[in-house]
Amino acid sequence: MQATAYTYDAHTRTGSVLLDDGTPLPFDTAAFDAGGLRLLRPGQRVRIEVEDQPATGNTTPGQRIVLVTLQTF
Repeated sequence: MQATAYTYDAHTRTGSVLLDDGTPLPFDTAAFDAGGLRLLRPGQRVRIEVEDQPATGNTTPGQRIVLVTLQTF
């Protein structure tokens, strides 16, 4: 799935992307590290892989990003 980088914190290696419908979706350090990236700038096109996340004690159900990498053509 493709998205656009929206936010990125270089210290925590976390951030968020905007899906093509405008929905923001956060990513954690593990998802960023899985893609092998060293830096991400807002506005860059990225490829993401997501998995369904069931509701638990402190999370809501939805999708969770498990990989963020640059989109190449």
